[in-house]
Amino acid sequence: MTGKEACLRLLKDVVQESPADQTEALLLTEDSSLTRFAKSSVHQHVAEKNRTLILRVVIDKRIAVLTTNFLDRSSIRDLVKKAISIARIQHPNEDFVSLPKQPQPVPEINTFHKNINSLTPYRKVKVINDLFKMVKEKRLQASGSFSNGAVEVAVVSSFGVEAYQRYSDFVFHLIVEKDGGSGYASYVSRDPAQLDIDSLAKEAIEKALRGEPVQIEPGEYEVILEPYAVSELLSFLGYLGFHALAVQEGRSFFCNEFGKKLVDSRVTIYDDGLDPEGLQIPFDFEGIPKQRVTFFEEGVAKGVTYDSFTGNREGKNSTGHGLIAPNTEGPIPINLFMQGGESSLEEMVRSVRKGIYVTRFHYTNVVEPMKAVLTGMTRDGTFLIEEGEIKMPIKNLRFTESVLRALSRVSAVSRDRRICSEGTVYSRRFITGVVAPAIKVDGFNFSGVSAL
Repeated sequence: MTGKEACLRLLKDVVQESPADQTEALLLTEDSSLTRFAKSSVHQHVAEKNRTLILRVVIDKRIAVLTTNFLDRSSIRDLVKKAISIARIQHPNEDFVSLPKQPQPVPEINTFHKNINSLTPYRKVKVINDLFKMVKEKRLQASGSFSNGAVEVAVVSSFGVEAYQRYSDFVFHLIVEKDGGSGYASYVSRDPAQLDIDSLAKEAIEKALRGEPVQIEPGEYEVILEPYAVSELLSFLGYLGFHALAVQEGRSFFCNEFGKKLVDSRVTIYDDGLDPEGLQIPFDFEGIPKQRVTFFEEGVAKGVTYDSFTGNREGKNSTGHGLIAPNTEGPIPINLFMQGGESSLEEMVRSVRKGIYVTRFHYTNVVEPMKAVLTGMTRDGTFLIEEGEIKMPIKNLRFTESVLRALSRVSAVSRDRRICSEGTVYSRRFITGVVAPAIKVDGFNFSGVSAL
């Protein structure tokens, strides 16, 4: 059972079956494939097909959420009965007002490319073997993953909300290694025709061939952060403070700061599910169309994202950022963008007297949420810059730094941006991306040397 008519018909039957005051049915279908390789050899190929129904019912502010992948009529009836029984014994959520009551037209966007079906295991292995040939010519080894999938999302509620969208996507991650040095490249798109494996290989190989890393002392340095590294920082800002629940609970760095300049004027960050430069998503998991929300406009704190729960708390409309129920994290933005600047990456490097070039971060964790302090390590392409030139690879460093402090020290932003995504292999498939430029930061704290 796939396709718009079949998905919506199933969900309408579910909603009609429910005697609850409010009912919402969300259907996710997935046809997903993952190929992994290490030391220039394919070692794993797995595939999954699944259909998941998530039912949310509300009775007098008492809420129950149940999930199943048994979609026959008998199983659905049992699910509804169980949901009603559980809802009746829940403690009421006094802050809850309502699920979205006003159905809204969803923009028509093409997010599915039929040629995603061409990524068969045979073709993927052929692409990877071609990559191995390029890598072996340089006496290097390649590791990484090649994941692709087709996904459907459908939402129906008792208030007349109806939404359906079909998505395709693939994510390619590549690490190339030699003598302790490594390079990284990654690409994500909805259209397999956009994959340029030669370009990805060249990007990673060039970094891996720079030689064996040397150790330098930790401390505060000028840094050039590639889009991969910038996207990591932006994602944590979205998780920690760019949404209404964090503000309402008093745990966001935006609390009492709206209208103030918190970061450099070169920094504009926003979320936009309709921007074609990103991975477009026309509506959220409550069936509400996406709206563009600006968080920093030329350094000034502006706004946050809302879902129906947080919006109703303040008498505001959802901005289309509801996530899959039950969601205790808040309406976290998943289509983040940072506006590009006026520099090229080469110009930014030439402006550094002594600093560090960072390809990406790894194993990043939160230290102080209210100050957006993170700690993590550099990985797969960390280099010393001296007198405007990249000199040599250096051993990975641990950083401990406030993202807000770093963004307040931005002195250049690249014109070019790229879409970055970690992808997903351990949960329901729904690929999102961050569109980020490279940035130069005049002072970034490295607190130690990584053992990895």
